[in-house]
Amino acid sequence: MKVFIDGMKCVHCAARVKKALEAIGLSAEIDLENKCAAVTGEADEAAIKKAVEDAGYTFVSVSRA
Repeated sequence: MKVFIDGMKCVHCAARVKKALEAIGLSAEIDLENKCAAVTGEADEAAIKKAVEDAGYTFVSVSRA
């Protein structure tokens, strides 16, 4: 699944988002250019949104395709 996130601008941002997603049990690969994270694991959209926003970024959407 892909999580689209606004506000990530650098590798530090990517590391913060990755750490936040991993804290809720997801494995994440961050794509700064496309402003998204490819994630695997089980977490509901509300938990993902909270993790992203608590890290200081804007949750945009989740694509399960």
